[in-house]
Parts: sequence; structure tokens; C-alpha cells
Amino acid sequence: MRFAPTEHVRLAFIGLGGRGSFLLATFLGIEGVQITALCDIVEDKVRRAQAVVSQPAALYFNGERDFENLCRREDIDLVVIATPWKWHAEMAITAMQQGKHAAVEVPAARTLKECWVLVDTSERARKHCVMLENYCYGYNELLVLNMVRAGLLGELTHAAAAYQHDLRSVLFSSSGEGLWRRAEHLHRNGNLYPTHGLGPVARYLNIHRGDRFESLVSMSSPSSALAAYRRSSESYACGDQNTSLIKTAKGLLIRLEHNVTTPEPYDRVNLVAGTRGVFRDYPPRIFIDGQTKGDQWESIDRYKPEFEHPLWAKADRQSGHGGMDGVMCRRLIDCMRQGLPPDMDVYDAAAWSAPGPLSELSVARGSAPVRFPDFTRGG
Repeated sequence: MRFAPTEHVRLAFIGLGGRGSFLLATFLGIEGVQITALCDIVEDKVRRAQAVVSQPAALYFNGERDFENLCRREDIDLVVIATPWKWHAEMAITAMQQGKHAAVEVPAARTLKECWVLVDTSERARKHCVMLENYCYGYNELLVLNMVRAGLLGELTHAAAAYQHDLRSVLFSSSGEGLWRRAEHLHRNGNLYPTHGLGPVARYLNIHRGDRFESLVSMSSPSSALAAYRRSSESYACGDQNTSLIKTAKGLLIRLEHNVTTPEPYDRVNLVAGTRGVFRDYPPRIFIDGQTKGDQWESIDRYKPEFEHPLWAKADRQSGHGGMDGVMCRRLIDCMRQGLPPDMDVYDAAAWSAPGPLSELSVARGSAPVRFPDFTRGG
């Protein structure tokens, strides 16, 4: 489904903390964007956001449900949602029910029921729910996507993705994500944050464009690191390391990992392999059968002139996360202005978020395999 083309895209924002404020500033730098409404439960955040918007916007800060009043407005095309995880699905659903497209931070949902309601609402309302998975727009990720599409790696067989990020200080912070994110570790045991690694890999493997996730098996390590870090009396359910295996309908294998509580360097793995070669990130390196000399990895530098993605030709590499945030936001607005379908739709949002609750279910069942819902219903 294409967006209806429009010269000016009217945006509303729900959630104006660190991430929401950054997204606001990023979208403000894009031609054709108008900000019509701003919402947060903290009045000061709303007023600070208004100060950076050139024209007056409607302001909403009267409690947790005031976002519903924002969504009823008629001067909004797209609602950008950057709130704590537990609100993502409900706010996106409300926006679509009120006739707006939704752009929601990751993950889009925390339960399988929320995933299905997102899909059902998008289909009924004929409105898009786009998950703002910025890592799909990273330089290396789009470079490798072009390599894969050109057949450089041959027939794909397996991939690996991860979110390994030491967030201990963030989880115990008295502000920002520290106010809510550690609570997720108290009661859930699985992959709490699957989309940063999985999104790009799903694009490489043509998930929902010829293949789909079919089954998942997951296991978690003991939970020790958070308690040791702060000598806390809190008891955490979530294992320090969660590893899941996903099998696709065509038999391809994906290894998916999550760890935000142990001291180790940042890593998303970002591996994709086929019959002719393999790419692996952190650091980025590649091996192509018959082209790479010996049995050592080589740099990707010599492949950049041929395979650099055109979205990066004019990218502002000083914008967030090395430039990928700016590429993502500009691409979404361009799709809306030109009347194109979005790169990522509600089926992607549901499927990339689903390893959260599915991994919890598998771990609770002694690492038993669980079936992956087909959110496209065979489509």
C-alpha cells in the first residue's frame, strides 16, 4: 500500500525525552515537514520542544491519556511515538484508529496479542505502522543489502544478529530510560530488544518478500550481572545472555542474541553468509570465494564504490548513530511526499518484535521450539 502523496507532511510527536527530542530535531531539518502537535506527560519537555519548532504547535501534557486527544486532531498525517516500550503498541493503534499513520520506536510491541492488533488495525484503517528501526539504514547495512541483492554472496544460507550493549549504568540511572527500562528485567526472561540486529538481517533474507520466520527456539543464561553491578537486593528474571535460533520457511537459519548487562564491547554481529561468501561486522569484513586472497578476511573498502547505497550519497554523517537516523527520517518523509510504500510496514514491525514474547515462551518451556505467527496470513 502506497502513501497518499502530499507536498507537506504534518507530524505530531508523542514522547519528548532524549530520543523523542532528537527525532524532532532530525525531522525538522527535512524539507516539507510541518510539526502540528507535541505531547509528553512532563510539561517542561513539551515546552522545550515547542521552543525549537518555528511555528506554534498544539501542546498536550495533561496526564498519560492526553495522547488520545492529540490523535483526534485532523491536522496530522503521521504520529511519531518515542515513549517507554509498554506504550508503543497502544499509541500506534490509537493513531491508526484515528486515521493517522504511525511511526513507532522499537520494539513496536511486547506481546503477541499486541503484534496482531497492530496488524489488524493497520489493515482495517488502511494506515501504515512503520517501526523506526534506524539500523536498517546504517552505512554497512545498506552496503551489504546491495551486495546481497547483486548476488555477491551467492545463495544465502544463514545469518546472525545481536544486540550486545553494556547498559548497566543506563538501567540504574535516575533519569531517561533508567526510570522504566530496568523494570523489564524484573519479570521477563528472553530477548527483550530484538529488532536492532534482526531488522537488517530480515532485509537481507527477504523476509515477507519471499520468505518468512517459521519457528524459534531460545535459551537464557543465569541472571547475575545486574545484581553484581550494584549489589542490589532486586531479583532479576532476565538472563544476562539470551540466544535464540530462528528458522525460516525456506530453511534458512538466523542466530539472534541479546545481552545488555555484562561488561563487553558493543556488537550487533550483522553476519550474512551464502554459497559464495560471507560478511561479518564489528569490525566490518568480508570473504568472497575466488576473490579474497588466502583464507583471511579482507576489508570492505574496495567494494564501496560499486555497492554504496544511493541513500548515503547525500547523507549527513553527523546526524545520530553515524548518520543512519537522518537517512531513516529523510527516507520516510520522501516516501510520504512521493506516494511510495514504506520500506518497512506493519508486518515487519510485528515479526521483528515477536522474538521478544516468543523467546520468553520458549525459555519458559525449557527451550522448546515455538511456531512463529505468519502475520501476513499467507501473503
